[in-house]
Amino acid sequence: MTLNPDAMSALTNTPAPPFAWSPKGWPSERPFTDPRTPETWLYTGRYSYAPGERVDFHVSSTADEFELEIIRDGAEPRTVHRERGLTAPRQETPQDAYASGCGWKVTHDWQVPEDLESGFYLVVVRNPMPHGVWEREHFFVVRGAATRRNRIALVLTTGTLSAYNDWGGANHYRGIGDDPRNDSGSPLSSTQRPVGRGMLRKPVGAPREYHPYTPGIGWVPRYDSYEWARLNGYSRHHADAFWATYERPFVVWAEQAGYRLDYLTQIDLHEDPSVLDDYACAVVVGHDEYWTWQMRDVVDAFVERGGGFARFAGNFQWQVRLDEDSTTQFCYRLPSLDPEAAAAPHLATTNWEAKSVGRPGATTTGLNGLGGIYNRYGAAVPRSSGGFTVYRPEHWALDGTDLYYGDLLGGDPAFLAAFEVDSVEYTFRRGLPYPTFEDGAPEDLQILAMCPAAKGEEDRFFGQHPIGGPEAEVYAYNAELGDDLPDYVHENQMRGAGMIAAFTRGAGEVFNGGSTEWPHALEVGDPFVDRIVRNVLDRFSAGENR
Repeated sequence: MTLNPDAMSALTNTPAPPFAWSPKGWPSERPFTDPRTPETWLYTGRYSYAPGERVDFHVSSTADEFELEIIRDGAEPRTVHRERGLTAPRQETPQDAYASGCGWKVTHDWQVPEDLESGFYLVVVRNPMPHGVWEREHFFVVRGAATRRNRIALVLTTGTLSAYNDWGGANHYRGIGDDPRNDSGSPLSSTQRPVGRGMLRKPVGAPREYHPYTPGIGWVPRYDSYEWARLNGYSRHHADAFWATYERPFVVWAEQAGYRLDYLTQIDLHEDPSVLDDYACAVVVGHDEYWTWQMRDVVDAFVERGGGFARFAGNFQWQVRLDEDSTTQFCYRLPSLDPEAAAAPHLATTNWEAKSVGRPGATTTGLNGLGGIYNRYGAAVPRSSGGFTVYRPEHWALDGTDLYYGDLLGGDPAFLAAFEVDSVEYTFRRGLPYPTFEDGAPEDLQILAMCPAAKGEEDRFFGQHPIGGPEAEVYAYNAELGDDLPDYVHENQMRGAGMIAAFTRGAGEVFNGGSTEWPHALEVGDPFVDRIVRNVLDRFSAGENR
């Protein structure tokens, strides 16, 4: 997603439109101000650990005692550790914890067993309350042991988590400022704090960031995920990022299908250029909107030397930076606001398509987020089929699907082409889509399937109803970047597309699903999507792309 209207107002010094979302009426989670209320919060010192390392738990509690449980999550969740009767002090939370971190002292720790399986581990804390049980969670990843690596590495989208995590009052989108009509995002996001409720766990069936129904005439945009979150006490951004919405459904499907995965985070890519050396296939799923320059370097080098990069994700959009210990993520959106941009323009935290950055997103993934964006999100393409139209059914990724030219892939109930999708500039020749190559698209990129998209929501309601991502926001941001954006962006500011595409790079290969909704399509059991994902994973993990 891009910025909200209030955030753009802060950047442009113009009044926000009256329909803009006002997060001031939607407070982010923080500890209760009354210390007599029994509650327990925690975060881990890092997001990933190797077997044998010690996990630090930073806990603040006002309960007499609490329980801590560590669960390996997946198709069959399994408790690997539990302690009861624990205590911890109440630790003060800074007002700017979202940016500076909580600064809580380590109160407990746990050594990862040498033989523990690589995976995603929930850390659940719970304590009794007068009328029920208080329960919150954090997480950590256990990486694969050097002596027993699997062929496939799942890279978790921690960059997007950092961007949307609003625990403590703000995230990269909103939360800063005392004026509810001039609210903006924080350019700094700390990992040293709890995670917004719903990003790690939530009930089955919680709404996603698109509408699964076809609106009638005169429909007023609704945002089911926001309404559900407000009603049930979850983060406004629960469906925007990370495990519960995206990676978990994919992992459940993969484990049930017999695939064995090792787990990494994007921070692991950022810190260790060799982290993918022992793998044949690297997978990213869901919403991977935020990447650093170093993360892209690792993926490019991996593919160049023969790896297979399987991206079942959408919205490859923003460059971010991390500080020296990788606990703070920086995202200023505009080079003019980024204090480091003058010294290193190519590392400015802005859109990858900016000329000053000089590294279009398509050079790594084949597609980019700026060329796509929304489908079935509010008033953006609200009545589309929700699927992709197939154009190259003969491609190896579609083997065994029995799909024909012009068929619909991933329509109702999968809605594979929904929420946010990616694309490149394209043209049609004799009934087939081809890249125009003006945006860094690889020379041998094949566009396998397509769908329509809109870069912002059209407001037909004269400001009477709230709009999640209005066109005004896109125009304002593009105007701020001005000549730093390529001409094709200014010439076509509102009409985008979604694509499924593939290309080769050096000795390796990339498959790009170009949509955030692949995990959900697998979750509902779409047989065509299932076959395609198996084709990609089987080919890449066997090294057949080499």
